[in-house]
Amino acid sequence: MRNRWLAPAGLAAAALVVAACGSSTSSGGSGGGSATSPAAAPATSSAAASASGTSLETSKVGSATLLANSKGFTLYWFAPDTPTQSKCNGSCATYWPPVPAPATAMSGVKGTIGEITRSNGTKQATFNGHPLYTYAGDTKAGEAKGNGLNLSGGLWHDIVLSGSTSAAAAPQPKKSKSGAGGYGY
Repeated sequence: MRNRWLAPAGLAAAALVVAACGSSTSSGGSGGGSATSPAAAPATSSAAASASGTSLETSKVGSATLLANSKGFTLYWFAPDTPTQSKCNGSCATYWPPVPAPATAMSGVKGTIGEITRSNGTKQATFNGHPLYTYAGDTKAGEAKGNGLNLSGGLWHDIVLSGSTSAAAAPQPKKSKSGAGGYGY
């Protein structure tokens, strides 16, 4: 009789583990996947912005200067996103945490900064029309392990401000003939 309380607690813990590992059914998809995926999303690897906003800065990774947050973590864009909507929700956002808005460009960052409202009502920073994310697989400043990955239903790209990334990296978006902001539709 003494140990009866363990069963409900154990079931609750198991439910949390299953919920954390399950895929999201929210629209805008966190489905898809690839052979590469971090084992767990570190809580502190992707820096969260302070209540006053996010600073967009530069970070040198190899021969490229990339867009980064104030802690030097590389920022990414997701190919399926549109200039007004993030397609990374649910478990996708666990591995690719959205960069909170508002954002401010620091020295060396040239581009258009904006924000969108996510499906959960929070504000997400954008750069040149791309919603911004960090990657849980980047465990320290100056890494860009998420560049070129095909996860959560699409390709992920770092944002090159100058220089070039590795040959394996996917190219930055091209301007479409329709002038739709570089998304190719």
